[in-house]
Amino acid sequence: MENKPPGEDVDNIVTMPQREKSQDWSDLLAQLAETKKKTLYIELFKHFAPKVKAYIIRLGLVETTAEELMQETMLAVWRKAHMYNRSKAAASTWIFTLARNLSIDWMRKQKYPEYGLEEWHEEPDEHNPGEEMVTSDRLNRAIAQLPEKQAQVIYMSFFEGRSHSDISDRLGVPLGSVKSRIRLASEKLKTIWRDGV
Repeated sequence: MENKPPGEDVDNIVTMPQREKSQDWSDLLAQLAETKKKTLYIELFKHFAPKVKAYIIRLGLVETTAEELMQETMLAVWRKAHMYNRSKAAASTWIFTLARNLSIDWMRKQKYPEYGLEEWHEEPDEHNPGEEMVTSDRLNRAIAQLPEKQAQVIYMSFFEGRSHSDISDRLGVPLGSVKSRIRLASEKLKTIWRDGV
């Protein structure tokens, strides 16, 4: 059953060397896309699963939901590895985009209050595998058009999953300034997105 994610052989895997550079993870994900080797998937899982779960918790979901969505995300990595294009994004960007999209979908189904960037986010077309990467690339270009301080808080909030108070502490700016920058950046991104970047 080639399409099933690896499971039983996790305990039989010898400890693998740690990869630190994002390029290494991108290469590993690209190799997984080509070979579907379970050992590559397990290495990706061990590295990214805890980070993805922590990211989803920082989005405001409870631990049990974050655990389920992390499992769905990592299953999507296995199933959709062939859609990954390392020339468009780093492995971490691609995987965290999967996690964010699944989290937003879950929040919509649960009728959560409107998520900050939901309004301008377009869901990828299931019938067009490359569209998700195009959307990610388009988003990166849109964020690059923001003033530096606004781009910084958007990145820290939505890509790193940091709370507003954490961003305030890290940047040494008042909490109100962080919220204001995120609100202004969101408005600009909506306009940029509508205008077609």
